[in-house]
Amino acid sequence: MEKAILKSDLGLSPNNDGTVLRLSIPQPTEERRRELVKEVKKEAEEAKVAIRNIRRDANEELKKLEKSGEITEDDLRSYGEDVQAITDESIKRIDEIAKNKEAEIMEV
Repeated sequence: MEKAILKSDLGLSPNNDGTVLRLSIPQPTEERRRELVKEVKKEAEEAKVAIRNIRRDANEELKKLEKSGEITEDDLRSYGEDVQAITDESIKRIDEIAKNKEAEIMEV
């Protein structure tokens, strides 16, 4: 376990006395905080891409339903607007969460 912690490059210092493994967790440096903020931004962007992919799939499914006559053109437009509204709200929420997490990380 100690070797895995050392390999993880998390900045943790394990102290093994044979029966107990103790970890000293130092305060993150400014550089480490910036790395964490980059990771938050990366994860947020990946989440937004996933949501956009879901939107694309939903819109494609709606078009298939309209083509097969299961829904009308007006329904297609209405449902498409609903899908877009949900997408916008989800992306807005991700941006808020990322912004709050970045502020939390950079707080000394």
